[in-house]
Amino acid sequence: MTHLVLFVILVALLFDFLNGFHDAANSIATVVTTRVLSPMAAVAWAAFFNFVAAFGFGVAVAKTIGKGMIDVSAVDTRVILAGLAGAIFWDIVTWWWGLPTSSSHALIGGFAGAAVAKAGIGVLIPAGWIKTLIFIVVAPSLGLALGFLLMLSIYWICRRASPSRVDKVFRRLQLVSAAFYSLGHGTNDAQKTMGIISSLLFSVGYLKEFRIPFQVVLLCHAVIALGTMAGGWRIVKTMGMRITKLRPVGGFCAETAGAMILIGTAVGGIPVSTTHTISGSIMGVGAIQRFSAVRWGVAGKILWAWILTIPASALVAAITWTLLRLVGA
Repeated sequence: MTHLVLFVILVALLFDFLNGFHDAANSIATVVTTRVLSPMAAVAWAAFFNFVAAFGFGVAVAKTIGKGMIDVSAVDTRVILAGLAGAIFWDIVTWWWGLPTSSSHALIGGFAGAAVAKAGIGVLIPAGWIKTLIFIVVAPSLGLALGFLLMLSIYWICRRASPSRVDKVFRRLQLVSAAFYSLGHGTNDAQKTMGIISSLLFSVGYLKEFRIPFQVVLLCHAVIALGTMAGGWRIVKTMGMRITKLRPVGGFCAETAGAMILIGTAVGGIPVSTTHTISGSIMGVGAIQRFSAVRWGVAGKILWAWILTIPASALVAAITWTLLRLVGA
């Protein structure tokens, strides 16, 4: 294996780590801000289930990323390196701003921007892009609806129970929902890096046919779990405190709604954003109290960051690919 290929794999794993770091808030914000777990206990809990997800949900999303969105004949080390640069740049910028944007869409945008810079718009595979772009809207909308309906159902079921009793029960249940959500986060997000690494190995001839080696599966899950352990405290504040105030019952509903969507889409091979999904779920839970309980100004800023993620990372990746070509890298 050449030094360049090893270097690109290391950059891909850096993105995987940053994905866990950036998206740690998705897994732990609700369970931390409801004070069910301390921050350190929460990240350890989430990281464990991020890794365990390697053994249960297949690699359909990785295959979509690796060969379902970009014509693999246009993929080489330069395209992948530039794509990763675009994604990492956007992740770091939005982490600094405290905005919970999608690492997944940053990776997709970067990969596409570099490939288009090399081979033109025809390199994009419409079928893969259509379902991905549709779910940019569908995933948070489903999260909002499911979060709202779960919260409404639990309010009705527990209507005669005392608030203290409900709080005590859902403090325990939120440990289960946080684990469930972390499984969904791990399986959906780690698979994006798996797809990129496998696409690289196929493009340089180390794989005779496109597949996802199990060693790559384990490695990507281990690295994203380490990223989650490192945390992302700026974004935890936005996700858990600034969108709406949460109690354990709300945290349980938001995490359960998010997990249902993430695991369902992972099995179906649809690369959705964990960030979009949990944000929608939290908004749905907040809206059940009253419409004004959701801080829609904060939600608006998050929405603009979502809209800009794919084009911004694609632009950075295209510029990076051009520079790499000019210097002969």
